[in-house]
Amino acid sequence: MQIKRLTHLDDATCAQLADILIDCVEGGASVSFMLPLSQARAEAFWQGLRASVEAGERALLVAEDAGGQLLGTVQVVLAQPENQPHRADIAKLLVHRRGRRLGVGQALMEAAERAAIDEGKSVLVLDTATGGDAERLYQRLGWQRTGQVPAYALWPAGGLCATTIFHKRVGDCYG
Repeated sequence: MQIKRLTHLDDATCAQLADILIDCVEGGASVSFMLPLSQARAEAFWQGLRASVEAGERALLVAEDAGGQLLGTVQVVLAQPENQPHRADIAKLLVHRRGRRLGVGQALMEAAERAAIDEGKSVLVLDTATGGDAERLYQRLGWQRTGQVPAYALWPAGGLCATTIFHKRVGDCYG
């Protein structure tokens, strides 16, 4: 497995990322989308990020297997308000079910932290569905639980779920 930072999103890459997104939503992940999630809608989501990725406003990291197939992705949202230049958000950690339990999520998160540090960020924030595998991963990687918001979002098939907010200080400068 190799982790890469993408600086350009072509249509073929958007299609592979859409496959990962669809697989995660079909697997029950609460990641902003409801079932059924079409290929066209999923690809449109990734195409909508193209300008932000190419402008360097977000770091888009992908995990790729030896055959060049994408197994997962995570984003570091670098563009923040003027009074928060030291902060970044971690968004959309997605690992295809065929890549789970192989260390893909951990490798992506470690790469996301490094990318944030390289961009001069020292405080990272993320949210995740309460009680899921991702929550346990973040705790294992040293993220601090900040709090929980009940009834924050819907599961892909319906029904409310809570979200847990985490933060982590990284790098040498804490702003």
